[in-house]
Amino acid sequence: MAVQVTLFVPHAEAVVSCGQVQNGLVSCLGFLQGRALVPQCCNGIRSVAAAARTTNDRRATCRCLKTASRSLKSIDFGKAAILPGRCGVRIPFRISPNVDCSRVG
Repeated sequence: MAVQVTLFVPHAEAVVSCGQVQNGLVSCLGFLQGRALVPQCCNGIRSVAAAARTTNDRRATCRCLKTASRSLKSIDFGKAAILPGRCGVRIPFRISPNVDCSRVG
């Protein structure tokens, strides 16, 4: 039902919620802490990237990841930087606590 509701929200505003981002990427936490990359992580990052279609969506996704990266102290940001490439996904910002999300296009 929640997925159906988001399809009818106007795309002028961000429709990607932090909950969606966190749920999509929770399986990546092990990789970001030094463990092996699991297929569920790449599936999650692909779904988050696909959901972030507009500039507002991408900025909202960036802000969610920025906030999460600030609160999770055990993340290897070197691994975070290579994660999208390892999964064959392009995102227009770095996963970092210092990223300027207002510059995401």
